[in-house]
Amino acid sequence: MSPRPGVVYLVGAGPGDPGLMTARSLELIGSADAIFHDRLIPPGALNGARPDAELVYVGKRPGSPSPSQDEIGERLVEAALAGKSVVRLKGGDPFVFGRGGEEGEALRGAGVEFEVVPGVTAGVAAPAYAGIPVTHRDDASAVAFLTGHEDPSKAGTALDWQALAAFPGTLVFYMGVGRLQENARALIEAGRDPGEPAAAIERGTMAGQRTVAATLATIAATVEREGIGAPALIVVGLAVKRRAALAWLERRPLHGRRVLVTRARAQAAGLAGALRDLGAEVLELPAIRIEPRIEAEAVRSAVGSIREYSLICLTSPNAVRLLFQALDAAGLDARALAGATVAATGPATARALAEQGIAADVIPRRFVAESLVESLAAVELEGRRVLVARAAEARDVIPEALRERGAEVDVVALYETVQEDPSPELVEMAGAADYVTFTSSSTVGNLLAALGARFPAAARVVSIGPVTSEAARAAGLEVAVEAQRHDVDGLLAALLTDAGQNPKG
Repeated sequence: MSPRPGVVYLVGAGPGDPGLMTARSLELIGSADAIFHDRLIPPGALNGARPDAELVYVGKRPGSPSPSQDEIGERLVEAALAGKSVVRLKGGDPFVFGRGGEEGEALRGAGVEFEVVPGVTAGVAAPAYAGIPVTHRDDASAVAFLTGHEDPSKAGTALDWQALAAFPGTLVFYMGVGRLQENARALIEAGRDPGEPAAAIERGTMAGQRTVAATLATIAATVEREGIGAPALIVVGLAVKRRAALAWLERRPLHGRRVLVTRARAQAAGLAGALRDLGAEVLELPAIRIEPRIEAEAVRSAVGSIREYSLICLTSPNAVRLLFQALDAAGLDARALAGATVAATGPATARALAEQGIAADVIPRRFVAESLVESLAAVELEGRRVLVARAAEARDVIPEALRERGAEVDVVALYETVQEDPSPELVEMAGAADYVTFTSSSTVGNLLAALGARFPAAARVVSIGPVTSEAARAAGLEVAVEAQRHDVDGLLAALLTDAGQNPKG
Protein backbone atom coordinates (compact mmCIF):
# COMPACT_ATOMS: atom_id res chain seq x y z
CA MET A 1 0.00 0.00 0.00
CA SER A 2 1.61 3.24 -1.17
CA PRO A 3 1.62 6.40 0.95
CA ARG A 4 -1.24 8.80 0.32
CA PRO A 5 -0.72 12.47 -0.49
CA GLY A 6 -1.44 14.81 2.39
CA VAL A 7 -0.83 12.13 5.01
CA VAL A 8 2.00 12.07 7.57
CA TYR A 9 3.35 8.68 8.58
CA LEU A 10 4.99 8.55 12.02
CA VAL A 11 7.43 5.74 11.35
CA GLY A 12 9.67 3.87 13.75
CA ALA A 13 13.04 2.98 12.19
CA GLY A 14 14.04 0.55 14.92
CA PRO A 15 16.97 0.63 17.34
CA GLY A 16 19.90 0.78 14.92
CA ASP A 17 20.39 -2.53 13.15
CA PRO A 18 19.06 -1.95 9.60
CA GLY A 19 17.79 -5.53 9.58
CA LEU A 20 15.27 -4.65 12.28
CA MET A 21 13.46 -2.08 10.15
CA THR A 22 9.95 -3.22 9.33
CA ALA A 23 8.78 -4.02 5.81
CA ARG A 24 6.20 -1.23 6.09
CA SER A 25 8.84 1.35 7.06
CA LEU A 26 10.98 0.46 4.04
CA GLU A 27 7.96 0.59 1.76
CA LEU A 28 7.04 4.08 2.94
CA ILE A 29 10.63 5.37 2.76
CA GLY A 30 10.86 4.12 -0.81
CA SER A 31 7.79 5.99 -2.04
CA ALA A 32 7.43 9.11 0.15
CA ASP A 33 7.63 12.63 -1.26
CA ALA A 34 9.31 14.02 1.86
CA ILE A 35 11.15 12.37 4.76
CA PHE A 36 11.85 14.23 8.01
CA HIS A 37 14.38 12.18 9.98
CA ASP A 38 16.23 12.12 13.28
CA ARG A 39 19.92 11.43 13.95
CA LEU A 40 19.53 7.99 15.51
CA ILE A 41 18.19 6.10 12.53
CA PRO A 42 19.93 2.98 11.17
CA PRO A 43 22.83 3.37 8.74
CA GLY A 44 21.51 3.30 5.20
CA ALA A 45 17.91 3.81 6.31
CA LEU A 46 17.42 6.43 3.59
CA ASN A 47 19.16 4.52 0.81
CA GLY A 48 15.85 3.38 -0.60
CA ALA A 49 14.34 6.87 -0.80
CA ARG A 50 13.33 8.16 -4.22
CA PRO A 51 16.03 10.27 -5.91
CA ASP A 52 13.63 13.21 -6.00
CA ALA A 53 12.40 12.82 -2.42
CA GLU A 54 12.93 15.76 -0.06
CA LEU A 55 15.18 14.61 2.81
CA VAL A 56 15.06 16.91 5.84
CA TYR A 57 17.19 16.44 8.97
CA VAL A 58 15.32 17.54 12.09
CA GLY A 59 17.32 15.73 14.76
CA LYS A 60 19.64 17.02 17.43
CA ARG A 61 23.36 17.43 16.87
CA PRO A 62 25.51 17.91 19.98
CA GLY A 63 26.67 21.50 20.15
CA SER A 64 24.53 22.64 17.22
CA PRO A 65 21.18 24.44 17.11
CA SER A 66 18.27 22.04 16.70
CA PRO A 67 14.70 22.66 15.56
CA SER A 68 12.19 22.79 18.41
CA GLN A 69 9.34 20.33 18.65
CA ASP A 70 6.92 23.06 17.61
CA GLU A 71 9.02 23.82 14.52
CA ILE A 72 9.07 20.15 13.53
CA GLY A 73 5.30 19.96 13.87
CA GLU A 74 4.85 23.07 11.75
CA ARG A 75 7.06 21.69 8.99
CA LEU A 76 5.18 18.39 8.93
CA VAL A 77 1.88 20.22 8.67
CA GLU A 78 3.20 22.48 5.91
CA ALA A 79 4.45 19.53 3.84
CA ALA A 80 1.22 17.59 4.25
CA LEU A 81 -0.97 20.59 3.36
CA ALA A 82 1.15 20.99 0.21
CA GLY A 83 -0.16 17.60 -0.87
CA LYS A 84 2.99 15.60 -0.15
CA SER A 85 3.13 12.12 1.30
CA VAL A 86 5.32 12.61 4.37
CA VAL A 87 7.36 10.18 6.44
CA ARG A 88 8.47 11.30 9.88
CA LEU A 89 11.26 8.80 10.53
CA LYS A 90 12.28 8.29 14.15
CA GLY A 91 14.68 5.93 15.85
CA GLY A 92 13.08 3.05 17.75
CA ASP A 93 9.32 3.33 18.11
CA PRO A 94 7.62 6.73 17.68
CA PHE A 95 5.43 6.22 20.77
CA VAL A 96 8.17 4.98 23.12
CA PHE A 97 10.14 8.03 24.30
CA GLY A 98 9.97 9.26 20.71
CA ARG A 99 7.61 12.24 21.10
CA GLY A 100 5.44 10.72 18.43
CA GLY A 101 2.39 11.37 20.56
CA GLU A 102 3.13 15.09 20.63
CA GLU A 103 3.60 15.19 16.88
CA GLY A 104 0.39 13.26 16.31
CA GLU A 105 -1.52 15.73 18.47
CA ALA A 106 -0.03 18.65 16.54
CA LEU A 107 -1.07 17.08 13.26
CA ARG A 108 -4.58 16.32 14.46
CA GLY A 109 -4.92 19.88 15.74
CA ALA A 110 -4.01 21.19 12.27
CA GLY A 111 -6.49 18.87 10.59
CA VAL A 112 -3.77 16.70 9.02
CA GLU A 113 -4.34 12.97 8.73
CA PHE A 114 -1.62 10.70 10.11
CA GLU A 115 -0.81 7.05 10.61
CA VAL A 116 1.58 5.37 13.05
CA VAL A 117 4.02 2.67 11.97
CA PRO A 118 5.51 1.09 15.10
CA GLY A 119 9.18 0.19 15.23
CA VAL A 120 11.24 -2.22 17.31
CA THR A 121 12.10 -0.34 20.47
CA ALA A 122 15.62 -0.26 21.88
CA GLY A 123 14.39 -1.21 25.37
CA VAL A 124 13.63 -4.72 24.15
CA ALA A 125 16.07 -5.07 21.25
CA ALA A 126 19.31 -3.83 22.83
CA PRO A 127 19.05 -6.13 25.87
CA ALA A 128 18.20 -9.03 23.55
CA TYR A 129 21.32 -8.34 21.49
CA ALA A 130 23.29 -8.23 24.75
CA GLY A 131 21.90 -11.60 25.85
CA ILE A 132 19.57 -10.13 28.48
CA PRO A 133 15.91 -11.22 28.40
CA VAL A 134 13.83 -8.38 29.86
CA THR A 135 11.40 -11.00 31.13
CA HIS A 136 12.20 -14.49 32.36
CA ARG A 137 9.99 -17.02 34.07
CA ASP A 138 12.38 -17.37 37.01
CA ASP A 139 13.64 -13.80 37.31
CA ALA A 140 11.22 -11.20 35.96
CA SER A 141 7.51 -11.39 35.21
CA ALA A 142 7.30 -7.68 34.45
CA VAL A 143 9.36 -4.96 32.77
CA ALA A 144 9.22 -1.19 33.16
CA PHE A 145 10.54 1.28 30.60
CA LEU A 146 11.73 4.56 32.10
CA THR A 147 13.43 7.73 31.00
CA GLY A 148 16.77 8.21 32.66
CA HIS A 149 16.83 11.87 31.71
CA GLU A 150 13.60 13.74 32.38
CA ASP A 151 12.74 17.09 30.82
CA PRO A 152 14.72 19.60 32.95
CA SER A 153 11.92 22.16 32.56
CA LYS A 154 9.49 19.97 34.51
CA ALA A 155 8.78 20.85 38.12
CA GLY A 156 9.91 17.85 40.16
CA THR A 157 10.08 14.29 38.91
CA ALA A 158 7.42 12.01 37.49
CA LEU A 159 9.32 8.92 38.66
CA ASP A 160 8.17 7.28 41.87
CA TRP A 161 11.43 5.91 43.20
CA GLN A 162 9.76 4.03 46.06
CA ALA A 163 7.51 2.19 43.58
CA LEU A 164 10.41 1.50 41.24
CA ALA A 165 12.55 0.14 44.06
CA ALA A 166 9.76 -2.31 44.90
CA PHE A 167 8.97 -3.16 41.26
CA PRO A 168 9.15 -6.98 40.87
CA GLY A 169 10.91 -7.12 37.54
CA THR A 170 13.34 -5.54 35.11
CA LEU A 171 13.91 -1.78 34.91
CA VAL A 172 15.09 -0.39 31.56
CA PHE A 173 16.29 3.23 31.53
CA TYR A 174 16.43 5.03 28.19
CA MET A 175 18.92 7.91 27.91
CA GLY A 176 20.32 6.82 31.24
CA VAL A 177 24.08 7.42 31.08
CA GLY A 178 24.11 11.12 31.95
CA ARG A 179 22.28 10.66 35.27
CA LEU A 180 23.26 7.07 35.99
CA GLN A 181 24.93 7.74 39.33
CA GLU A 182 21.99 9.82 40.62
CA ASN A 183 19.40 7.32 39.40
CA ALA A 184 21.23 4.34 40.92
CA ARG A 185 21.56 6.19 44.22
CA ALA A 186 17.86 7.08 44.20
CA LEU A 187 16.89 3.41 43.67
CA ILE A 188 19.19 2.20 46.43
CA GLU A 189 18.01 4.87 48.88
CA ALA A 190 14.43 3.87 48.09
CA GLY A 191 15.19 0.25 49.00
CA ARG A 192 16.42 -1.50 45.81
CA ASP A 193 19.13 -4.10 46.49
CA PRO A 194 22.55 -2.49 45.78
CA GLY A 195 23.88 -5.91 44.82
CA GLU A 196 21.26 -6.49 42.13
CA PRO A 197 22.72 -7.16 38.63
CA ALA A 198 22.86 -4.19 36.27
CA ALA A 199 24.17 -3.57 32.78
CA ALA A 200 24.85 -0.68 30.42
CA ILE A 201 24.45 -1.23 26.67
CA GLU A 202 26.09 1.27 24.30
CA ARG A 203 24.93 1.56 20.67
CA GLY A 204 22.47 -1.28 21.11
CA THR A 205 21.91 -3.67 18.16
CA MET A 206 24.63 -1.99 16.10
CA ALA A 207 27.89 -3.62 15.10
CA GLY A 208 29.81 -1.48 17.58
CA GLN A 209 27.58 -2.46 20.52
CA ARG A 210 29.36 -2.68 23.86
CA THR A 211 27.93 -4.07 27.08
CA VAL A 212 29.29 -3.85 30.62
CA ALA A 213 27.76 -5.63 33.60
CA ALA A 214 28.10 -4.82 37.29
CA THR A 215 25.80 -4.32 40.27
CA LEU A 216 23.39 -1.47 40.87
CA ALA A 217 25.87 -0.02 43.35
CA THR A 218 28.86 -0.20 41.00
CA ILE A 219 27.37 0.26 37.52
CA ALA A 220 28.02 4.02 37.41
CA ALA A 221 31.71 3.58 38.24
CA THR A 222 31.99 0.73 35.73
CA VAL A 223 30.44 2.81 32.96
CA GLU A 224 32.82 5.68 33.68
CA ARG A 225 35.85 3.38 33.78
CA GLU A 226 34.94 1.65 30.50
CA GLY A 227 34.04 4.87 28.71
CA ILE A 228 30.48 3.87 27.86
CA GLY A 229 28.68 6.81 26.27
CA ALA A 230 25.41 7.80 24.69
CA PRO A 231 23.32 6.41 23.15
CA ALA A 232 23.07 3.78 25.86
CA LEU A 233 20.48 1.87 27.88
CA ILE A 234 20.71 0.87 31.53
CA VAL A 235 19.13 -2.43 32.58
CA VAL A 236 18.58 -3.31 36.24
CA GLY A 237 17.20 -6.64 37.45
CA LEU A 238 17.88 -10.31 38.10
CA ALA A 239 17.49 -11.14 34.41
CA VAL A 240 20.82 -9.39 33.73
CA LYS A 241 22.62 -12.42 35.18
CA ARG A 242 21.34 -14.48 32.22
CA ARG A 243 23.80 -12.63 29.98
CA ALA A 244 26.62 -15.01 30.87
CA ALA A 245 24.77 -17.85 29.13
CA LEU A 246 22.81 -15.92 26.50
CA ALA A 247 25.29 -13.35 25.10
CA TRP A 248 25.59 -13.97 21.36
CA LEU A 249 26.40 -10.75 19.51
CA GLU A 250 29.97 -10.57 20.79
CA ARG A 251 30.57 -14.15 19.69
CA ARG A 252 30.21 -13.40 16.00
CA PRO A 253 33.63 -13.71 14.34
CA LEU A 254 34.02 -10.08 13.23
CA HIS A 255 32.39 -8.39 16.22
CA GLY A 256 34.14 -5.16 17.10
CA ARG A 257 35.95 -4.88 13.75
CA ARG A 258 35.40 -1.91 11.46
CA VAL A 259 35.70 -2.93 7.82
CA LEU A 260 36.01 -0.47 4.96
CA VAL A 261 34.18 -1.60 1.81
CA THR A 262 35.41 0.09 -1.35
CA ARG A 263 33.25 -1.55 -4.02
CA ALA A 264 31.09 0.57 -6.29
CA ARG A 265 27.86 1.49 -4.56
CA ALA A 266 25.69 -0.73 -6.76
CA GLN A 267 27.79 -3.83 -5.94
CA ALA A 268 28.63 -3.06 -2.29
CA ALA A 269 25.38 -4.25 -0.74
CA GLY A 270 26.13 -7.98 -0.94
CA LEU A 271 29.60 -7.72 0.56
CA ALA A 272 28.50 -5.21 3.19
CA GLY A 273 25.54 -7.38 4.19
CA ALA A 274 27.69 -10.48 4.54
CA LEU A 275 30.20 -8.60 6.70
CA ARG A 276 27.43 -7.27 8.95
CA ASP A 277 26.05 -10.78 9.36
CA LEU A 278 29.49 -11.78 10.62
CA GLY A 279 29.42 -8.98 13.19
CA ALA A 280 31.55 -6.32 11.51
CA GLU A 281 30.86 -2.63 11.66
CA VAL A 282 30.79 -1.86 7.95
CA LEU A 283 31.79 1.50 6.55
CA GLU A 284 30.72 1.78 2.92
CA LEU A 285 33.08 4.18 1.22
CA PRO A 286 32.80 3.43 -2.50
CA ALA A 287 36.08 4.28 -4.15
CA ILE A 288 34.54 3.97 -7.59
CA ARG A 289 31.24 4.25 -9.37
CA ILE A 290 30.19 2.61 -12.60
CA GLU A 291 29.52 4.88 -15.58
CA PRO A 292 27.72 2.96 -18.38
CA ARG A 293 28.84 3.50 -21.96
CA ILE A 294 26.21 1.44 -23.77
CA GLU A 295 25.20 4.41 -25.91
CA ALA A 296 28.65 4.45 -27.55
CA GLU A 297 28.77 3.68 -31.27
CA ALA A 298 31.19 0.77 -30.70
CA VAL A 299 28.69 -0.89 -28.35
CA ARG A 300 25.80 -0.40 -30.75
CA SER A 301 27.85 -1.82 -33.60
CA ALA A 302 28.85 -4.90 -31.56
CA VAL A 303 25.27 -5.52 -30.47
CA GLY A 304 24.06 -5.12 -34.04
CA SER A 305 26.39 -7.89 -35.17
CA ILE A 306 26.16 -10.02 -32.03
CA ARG A 307 25.20 -13.18 -33.93
CA GLU A 308 28.44 -13.03 -35.92
CA TYR A 309 30.67 -13.68 -32.90
CA SER A 310 31.91 -17.22 -32.29
CA LEU A 311 33.16 -16.36 -28.81
CA ILE A 312 31.90 -13.76 -26.33
CA CYS A 313 34.08 -13.06 -23.27
CA LEU A 314 32.52 -11.24 -20.33
CA THR A 315 34.88 -10.03 -17.65
CA SER A 316 32.56 -8.96 -14.79
CA PRO A 317 28.94 -8.99 -13.59
CA ASN A 318 28.77 -5.31 -14.61
CA ALA A 319 29.69 -6.28 -18.16
CA VAL A 320 26.92 -8.88 -18.20
CA ARG A 321 24.31 -6.49 -16.87
CA LEU A 322 25.18 -3.74 -19.31
CA LEU A 323 25.50 -6.04 -22.33
CA PHE A 324 21.97 -7.26 -21.74
CA GLN A 325 20.76 -3.70 -21.29
CA ALA A 326 22.29 -2.90 -24.67
CA LEU A 327 20.68 -5.99 -26.21
CA ASP A 328 17.30 -5.00 -24.78
CA ALA A 329 17.65 -1.49 -26.21
CA ALA A 330 18.19 -3.11 -29.62
CA GLY A 331 15.13 -5.33 -29.24
CA LEU A 332 17.20 -8.47 -28.57
CA ASP A 333 17.45 -10.94 -25.73
CA ALA A 334 19.46 -14.01 -24.64
CA ARG A 335 18.58 -15.87 -27.84
CA ALA A 336 20.99 -13.58 -29.70
CA LEU A 337 23.90 -15.41 -28.00
CA ALA A 338 22.68 -18.88 -28.97
CA GLY A 339 25.38 -19.59 -31.55
CA ALA A 340 28.38 -18.40 -29.55
CA THR A 341 30.68 -19.88 -26.95
CA VAL A 342 30.23 -17.72 -23.85
CA ALA A 343 33.15 -17.32 -21.43
CA ALA A 344 33.01 -15.76 -17.95
CA THR A 345 36.03 -14.73 -15.87
CA GLY A 346 34.62 -16.20 -12.66
CA PRO A 347 31.57 -17.56 -10.81
CA ALA A 348 30.12 -14.11 -10.06
CA THR A 349 30.11 -13.31 -13.77
CA ALA A 350 28.69 -16.77 -14.51
CA ARG A 351 25.89 -16.19 -11.96
CA ALA A 352 25.07 -12.88 -13.63
CA LEU A 353 24.82 -14.74 -16.96
CA ALA A 354 22.63 -17.44 -15.43
CA GLU A 355 20.23 -14.75 -14.25
CA GLN A 356 19.86 -13.81 -17.92
CA GLY A 357 19.21 -17.42 -18.95
CA ILE A 358 22.74 -18.13 -20.23
CA ALA A 359 24.94 -20.96 -18.92
CA ALA A 360 28.59 -20.00 -19.31
CA ASP A 361 30.51 -22.47 -21.48
CA VAL A 362 33.91 -21.55 -20.05
CA ILE A 363 34.75 -20.59 -16.43
CA PRO A 364 38.46 -20.62 -15.47
CA ARG A 365 39.80 -22.27 -12.33
CA ARG A 366 41.44 -19.02 -11.26
CA PHE A 367 39.41 -15.88 -11.70
CA VAL A 368 41.94 -13.75 -13.55
CA ALA A 369 42.41 -12.89 -17.21
CA GLU A 370 45.42 -15.18 -17.64
CA SER A 371 43.45 -18.19 -16.41
CA LEU A 372 40.59 -17.43 -18.79
CA VAL A 373 43.04 -17.39 -21.69
CA GLU A 374 44.32 -20.83 -20.60
CA SER A 375 40.76 -22.16 -20.36
CA LEU A 376 40.09 -21.14 -23.97
CA ALA A 377 42.95 -23.26 -25.32
CA ALA A 378 40.57 -25.88 -26.78
CA VAL A 379 38.31 -23.32 -28.49
CA GLU A 380 38.94 -22.90 -32.22
CA LEU A 381 39.71 -19.22 -32.86
CA GLU A 382 41.60 -18.98 -36.15
CA GLY A 383 39.74 -16.49 -38.34
CA ARG A 384 36.79 -16.34 -35.91
CA ARG A 385 35.20 -13.13 -34.61
CA VAL A 386 35.48 -12.64 -30.87
CA LEU A 387 33.81 -10.05 -28.62
CA VAL A 388 35.49 -9.03 -25.36
CA ALA A 389 32.99 -7.01 -23.28
CA ARG A 390 34.64 -5.29 -20.35
CA ALA A 391 35.49 -2.08 -18.49
CA ALA A 392 37.25 0.70 -20.37
CA GLU A 393 40.33 0.50 -18.14
CA ALA A 394 40.69 -3.30 -18.13
CA ARG A 395 44.01 -4.92 -19.00
CA ASP A 396 44.61 -6.15 -22.55
CA VAL A 397 45.71 -9.67 -21.57
CA ILE A 398 42.66 -11.40 -23.07
CA PRO A 399 42.35 -9.59 -26.42
CA GLU A 400 46.11 -9.73 -27.09
CA ALA A 401 46.30 -13.46 -26.36
CA LEU A 402 43.28 -14.18 -28.57
CA ARG A 403 44.68 -12.12 -31.45
CA GLU A 404 47.93 -14.12 -31.23
CA ARG A 405 45.82 -17.21 -31.90
CA GLY A 406 44.40 -15.69 -35.06
CA ALA A 407 41.08 -14.38 -33.77
CA GLU A 408 39.49 -11.20 -35.05
CA VAL A 409 38.87 -9.46 -31.70
CA ASP A 410 36.50 -6.59 -31.00
CA VAL A 411 37.05 -5.00 -27.58
CA VAL A 412 33.99 -3.12 -26.37
CA ALA A 413 34.04 -0.92 -23.26
CA LEU A 414 30.56 -1.23 -21.76
CA TYR A 415 31.46 0.96 -18.78
CA GLU A 416 34.20 2.84 -17.05
CA THR A 417 34.98 3.17 -13.36
CA VAL A 418 35.44 6.67 -12.03
CA GLN A 419 36.49 7.97 -8.64
CA GLU A 420 33.88 8.66 -5.99
CA ASP A 421 34.30 11.66 -3.71
CA PRO A 422 33.36 10.61 -0.14
CA SER A 423 31.97 13.04 2.40
CA PRO A 424 34.29 14.47 5.09
CA GLU A 425 32.36 12.47 7.70
CA LEU A 426 33.10 9.20 5.90
CA VAL A 427 36.75 10.10 5.51
CA GLU A 428 36.96 10.81 9.24
CA MET A 429 35.38 7.46 10.14
CA ALA A 430 37.62 5.61 7.69
CA GLY A 431 40.64 6.52 9.77
CA ALA A 432 39.62 4.04 12.47
CA ALA A 433 39.11 1.05 10.14
CA ASP A 434 40.58 -2.31 11.15
CA TYR A 435 40.38 -3.72 7.62
CA VAL A 436 40.27 -2.23 4.12
CA THR A 437 38.89 -4.47 1.39
CA PHE A 438 39.91 -4.01 -2.24
CA THR A 439 37.92 -5.81 -4.92
CA SER A 440 39.69 -4.44 -7.99
CA SER A 441 42.84 -2.55 -8.91
CA SER A 442 40.80 0.57 -9.67
CA THR A 443 39.48 0.72 -6.10
CA VAL A 444 43.05 0.95 -4.82
CA GLY A 445 44.08 4.07 -6.68
CA ASN A 446 40.76 5.79 -6.29
CA LEU A 447 40.53 5.18 -2.54
CA LEU A 448 44.05 6.49 -2.01
CA ALA A 449 43.20 9.55 -4.07
CA ALA A 450 40.07 10.10 -1.98
CA LEU A 451 41.69 9.60 1.44
CA GLY A 452 45.22 10.83 0.82
CA ALA A 453 47.17 10.99 4.05
CA ARG A 454 44.08 9.91 5.98
CA PHE A 455 44.30 6.34 4.75
CA PRO A 456 44.04 4.15 7.90
CA ALA A 457 47.70 3.27 8.40
CA ALA A 458 46.94 0.61 11.01
CA ALA A 459 44.33 -1.17 8.92
CA ARG A 460 45.02 -4.59 7.42
CA VAL A 461 44.55 -4.64 3.65
CA VAL A 462 42.55 -7.52 2.17
CA SER A 463 42.83 -8.04 -1.58
CA ILE A 464 40.54 -10.03 -3.84
CA GLY A 465 43.37 -11.32 -6.05
CA PRO A 466 46.89 -10.94 -7.43
CA VAL A 467 46.14 -8.11 -9.87
CA THR A 468 44.56 -6.05 -7.10
CA SER A 469 47.41 -6.94 -4.73
CA GLU A 470 49.96 -5.79 -7.30
CA ALA A 471 48.16 -2.45 -7.60
CA ALA A 472 48.10 -2.07 -3.80
CA ARG A 473 51.82 -2.83 -3.42
CA ALA A 474 52.66 -0.49 -6.28
CA ALA A 475 50.82 2.22 -4.34
CA GLY A 476 52.97 1.57 -1.27
CA LEU A 477 50.47 -0.53 0.71
CA GLU A 478 51.23 -3.75 2.52
CA VAL A 479 48.75 -6.48 1.61
CA ALA A 480 47.99 -8.45 4.78
CA VAL A 481 45.99 -11.18 3.09
CA GLU A 482 44.99 -12.15 -0.45
CA ALA A 483 41.94 -14.23 -1.29
CA GLN A 484 42.68 -17.70 -2.64
CA ARG A 485 39.42 -17.62 -4.59
CA HIS A 486 39.32 -14.34 -6.46
CA ASP A 487 35.71 -13.42 -5.75
CA VAL A 488 33.72 -11.90 -2.89
CA ASP A 489 33.25 -15.26 -1.13
CA GLY A 490 36.99 -15.80 -1.28
CA LEU A 491 37.65 -12.34 0.08
CA LEU A 492 35.29 -12.97 3.00
CA ALA A 493 36.96 -16.28 3.77
CA ALA A 494 40.41 -14.66 3.73
CA LEU A 495 39.28 -11.85 6.04
CA LEU A 496 37.70 -14.30 8.48
CA THR A 497 40.84 -16.41 8.60
CA ASP A 498 43.01 -13.37 9.21
CA ALA A 499 40.70 -12.04 11.93
CA GLY A 500 40.86 -15.40 13.70
CA GLN A 501 44.64 -15.39 13.56
CA ASN A 502 44.88 -11.75 14.69
CA PRO A 503 42.46 -11.26 17.59
CA LYS A 504 41.50 -7.69 18.38
CA GLY A 505 43.37 -6.41 21.38
